[in-house]
Amino acid sequence: MHTRPSGSSRHAGPSSSAGQRSSGGPSAQGWCAVPGVDRIRAAGVVLLRRTGPVPEVLIVHRPHYNDWSLPKGKLDPGEQEIHTAIRECDEETGFQAVLGPRLPSLHYLVDGVPKVVHFWSAHSSSDEGFTPGPEVDAIRWIPVDESRHLLSHAAEAELVARAAGLPQTSPLILLRHTAAAKRSDYRGKDDSERPLSGKGRSQAKALVPLLDAFGITDVHASNAVRCHDSVRKIAKHLGTGVQHEPTMSEEGFQDRPERTARRMRKVILDPAPLVMCSHRPVLPTLLEVAAEVLGTAEMTSEDPDRDGVDREARWDPKLPPGGFIVLHRSFEAGVEPRLVAIERHVVASD
Repeated sequence: MHTRPSGSSRHAGPSSSAGQRSSGGPSAQGWCAVPGVDRIRAAGVVLLRRTGPVPEVLIVHRPHYNDWSLPKGKLDPGEQEIHTAIRECDEETGFQAVLGPRLPSLHYLVDGVPKVVHFWSAHSSSDEGFTPGPEVDAIRWIPVDESRHLLSHAAEAELVARAAGLPQTSPLILLRHTAAAKRSDYRGKDDSERPLSGKGRSQAKALVPLLDAFGITDVHASNAVRCHDSVRKIAKHLGTGVQHEPTMSEEGFQDRPERTARRMRKVILDPAPLVMCSHRPVLPTLLEVAAEVLGTAEMTSEDPDRDGVDREARWDPKLPPGGFIVLHRSFEAGVEPRLVAIERHVVASD
């Protein structure tokens, strides 16, 4: 029978002293590339809960290594890091994770091959129950301060401290609509009616788990068909509608750019987790307004490999169709809304 633990192992397993703490292993400081060898890619989460007097983190026991670590695992073929982080947490712990700010990546060598593990801070949206298995035979919620003693690798304990030091956040996702039919091929009179291409429809489907991973609840889009159809599937998945934003359309922006900026300021100050789907010519203004309102200083430390680009490039509005930028916003009482972290992603397509 499944019972929720209270700061102890959910399943009989090694005691808290099990697993010798390693001074080697993962490092957040960089890695030594092996010429001609691809990296092993993996992803995981620092799953936190703040229901008691002190924040707690979920750790897993791996019997093969006899260690305590964070939930993580290698990417499946064709999988993106976001998928992997969510899937591995679910498979190893039974908890459905909701991703927060991205954390520094860990790098190390496995049999001479470089391995990178991408991490996100996270909280859980549901608990489907833990089932012991050969890879993970026990899980524990522990106070964050104890992680430096119980986690077997110091670099993972550092990630826990970083994640626990961040405020709670709400994501604002700026999405460029997925691939549309070419303007030159479109025979209609109204460009706002131009539909998605076959590739764009596939991208819209692939976006659903990516956007859902960040826990969005509200879906906004330009009233152009290509924007509406880019987020229609995620809205259906969430059981909500698409809120049309005429000021976020190309035509609305061209007619009254100041109205677009004014509307964007209101959207930024809405604490709901949301996605806004707009167009390539509009995105620079949306990001400029975001920088004005939230600032550009991130609370997460710099990590050049966090998403393959440096901080300046993360603010680059030049997104490919279906690409999106996540602004993790903090809405603490008595404090102006501020940026905690920013990350960008490209949707994979066939």
